[in-house]
Amino acid sequence: MLKSPFKDSPFTPKISYILAALSIYDLEETKGEALWAYDPNSSKDREIIIKNYILDDLLYLSYRHRFILMSMLKDALDSTNFDFAKEFESDYDEHITIAWDETEIADPRGFFADIYRLANEVWRDDLHKASLEDQSTW
Repeated sequence: MLKSPFKDSPFTPKISYILAALSIYDLEETKGEALWAYDPNSSKDREIIIKNYILDDLLYLSYRHRFILMSMLKDALDSTNFDFAKEFESDYDEHITIAWDETEIADPRGFFADIYRLANEVWRDDLHKASLEDQSTW
């Protein structure tokens, strides 16, 4: 069983983990300002956001963890009923404020599809390596 990176418990990720790098709670004047320089609805800017913030932020995870996370994202993308807009909602009780809320993202599913596509380009070797392993031994 694959363990959580910081705890001795099973790794049970959520799709929301992918957007953790976009949380600007109490960082509006620094990280928020940097992120707001980009338009998440522009394909050029979105690629920068995904590569420089989202994918870089997830590098603390092992290749196995990232494989599980991307497999879960693929399953969500394959589901026509998954509500990607809710992933952009802030949760002030949990101290999570996403740089752009659900009303500012024109195509939330497309945003996550771009994350999946770019992760498979950037992490190609690591994801391939994990796919060749017997996941039941993790």
